[in-house]
Amino acid sequence: MNQLSFPELREFLEAKYLQYNTASFIETDPVLIPHRYSLKEDIEISGFLASSIAWGNRKMITRNGLRMMALMSDSPYDFVINHKDHHLEKAKSFVHRTFNSADFIHFIKALQYIYTEKEGLEGIFTRFQTSDSLQPAIHRLHEVFFEIPHCKRTIKHIADPDKGSAAKKINLFLRWMVRNDRAGVDFGLWKSVSPSKLSCPLDLHSGNVARKLGLLQRKQNDSKALNELDTSLRLLDSADPVKYDFALFGLGIFEKF
Repeated sequence: MNQLSFPELREFLEAKYLQYNTASFIETDPVLIPHRYSLKEDIEISGFLASSIAWGNRKMITRNGLRMMALMSDSPYDFVINHKDHHLEKAKSFVHRTFNSADFIHFIKALQYIYTEKEGLEGIFTRFQTSDSLQPAIHRLHEVFFEIPHCKRTIKHIADPDKGSAAKKINLFLRWMVRNDRAGVDFGLWKSVSPSKLSCPLDLHSGNVARKLGLLQRKQNDSKALNELDTSLRLLDSADPVKYDFALFGLGIFEKF
């Protein structure tokens, strides 16, 4: 594809965003998991858990996300808040790629700590956001998540931008919680956080598409690349830059761009 001018690039990405940001997107995506719930905290917790295993085959992610919910009696917030140790026995059967039962159990306990002691997930991101970014709040989430006893192996499942991570899965979760789109894919639950501060869920596919379009030069998909992509997308739409995640994702996954 020949290099597009800035107006052409914006027009192209806008068209692709509108093409893929539709209600039909939900049924084939892990965002289906939180869409099963109506209680705010159920949406948050199910969305956080589903996004935490969001790598690999999308059907497998959705299937295992539904299994997570079943192991929590399909009431994730109630289970997180009120579970006792013996309720966690059934969680010992869970595995998704390198995310195993020990990780799942720690996530449940850490979420209980966050909702009982730290004003919930929204509270962390509201308190530790900066004027133009949520990445410092992701770093703070990483710290809080491991303030309680934990297995060393679980640390890798919560990204830390301060250690160079692009934090793809948490940025995906944040897109779900913060963006309020007319198609109803993203929830727009968190009014305390502006969509202008969101970062793109940068992965292999979106990164490769972004490079082909001239939005990204850095070769690694790390925190520096994320900052570069953020800058490019905010030039295209400063109020809602991460809407273009739908375009990058669709071009990469569905069109093999």
